[in-house]
Amino acid sequence: MATVLLVEDDEFVRSAIIRDLTGRSHAVRSAGRALDALREIAHSAPDVVILDLGLPDLDGAEALKMLRAVSDVPVIVATARDDEAEIVRLLRDGADDYLVKPFSGDHLNARLEAVLRRARPGSSPAVIRVGGLTVDSDRREAGLDGAPLDLTRREFDLLAYLCARPGRVVSRKELLAEVWRQSYGDDQTIDVHLSWLRRKLGESASRPRYLHTVRGVGVRLSPPPADPE
Repeated sequence: MATVLLVEDDEFVRSAIIRDLTGRSHAVRSAGRALDALREIAHSAPDVVILDLGLPDLDGAEALKMLRAVSDVPVIVATARDDEAEIVRLLRDGADDYLVKPFSGDHLNARLEAVLRRARPGSSPAVIRVGGLTVDSDRREAGLDGAPLDLTRREFDLLAYLCARPGRVVSRKELLAEVWRQSYGDDQTIDVHLSWLRRKLGESASRPRYLHTVRGVGVRLSPPPADPE
């Protein structure tokens, strides 16, 4: 069971989703306005937020940015907008997943469970070190050469997964299944997150240090070679 905050202004849609989620043993709180939702999160953070974009007081994309400034709670965006550029912007602004309306209760619940699995601690070693990289799964903290890395939830999950498999080429299909918990999807989503992660590691695809693209296969995380003495 999870505590879900549903942010949806349409009363009919809100009632239907609440009825479905409570029938699946989730505890559901709801808000019809963005500012009400932000107050709810500040007062008592839920396990996951389902955020509609068409809110009466504030566009949901702006609400997402404001939410990310104060909380790392997982967010599933529910939107009627299926424009690819818009979806990429939402992921960049901190959404953990998205659903295009209309969607079924089964589909929503499957996405909700997948997001919650990624938010909860796994069974991998608590602290992983690869070269100058350190990933602490229990604290959800990462550092590079002794300095902390400011990562989004998805960036942390991606880095932790790759650091647990140093030197191994990991396919995009595997990343989609194990990090995004999806059986299908767009490679562009993975490429965008890899690009953001590279930037925070101080590297680029053309000048990699840790993240090496294996064209047509996937990505490999390896420590940079030691400087000669």
